[in-house]
Amino acid sequence: MIKNLPRGSALTLALVPLLLGTPGQAAPASTPAGARPAVVTTLADAVGLVKVVDENRTGYQPSAFAHWTSGELPSDGCDTRNEVLLAEAVDVPAVGAGCTLTGGTWVSYYDGQQVAGPAAVDVVHTVPLAEAWGSGASAWTAARREAYANDQGAAASLSAVTARTNRQRADRGPADWLPPVPEAHCRYAGEWVATKLRWQLTADDTEMEALKVLAEGPCEDTVVQYTAAP
Repeated sequence: MIKNLPRGSALTLALVPLLLGTPGQAAPASTPAGARPAVVTTLADAVGLVKVVDENRTGYQPSAFAHWTSGELPSDGCDTRNEVLLAEAVDVPAVGAGCTLTGGTWVSYYDGQQVAGPAAVDVVHTVPLAEAWGSGASAWTAARREAYANDQGAAASLSAVTARTNRQRADRGPADWLPPVPEAHCRYAGEWVATKLRWQLTADDTEMEALKVLAEGPCEDTVVQYTAAP
């Protein structure tokens, strides 16, 4: 389920009417002035909002997405990666000169493992950069790709996970890879779809079928919350 509350939080379908009204509708009038309204809906309905287009990764290079940049708070001296590590730490690491992190522990929701030290943790893009490129980002400006690669405006966009599991996933989508812990499948699918909708990325037929299987089966109660990217 989606993290657009504190990092790691989840919504269940039963809570949606209490928090944000009818699934599929925008957030109520209490949304702060000037803020983009949040959309909350079921995973199945969210999957239906993603446009189906053949994926094309031709020309992809990681350098097309500038990261990691100076983060949300440039004055703290930390780049995006370290800001996410600090935000998601179970035991917060010590911060030295130049935002050097020492110690700390993290729990990777992909595999349920707790790891110590920042070197054992990767900050991953929920929708990998290569997947984003092939799903529409190839047509973006360099500035928009940079914004995507460093997106801390939605907690679903970036996660701290074990480096080993990230290597196993690589650039694969949910048709070819899901977290090794079955309990993480629905959260992962929800965050994947939320990111695609936030950035108006597309899905190919194989990806769409995999998402529908999850949405109509074990993840039918998963709720997706997203806001459109600036």
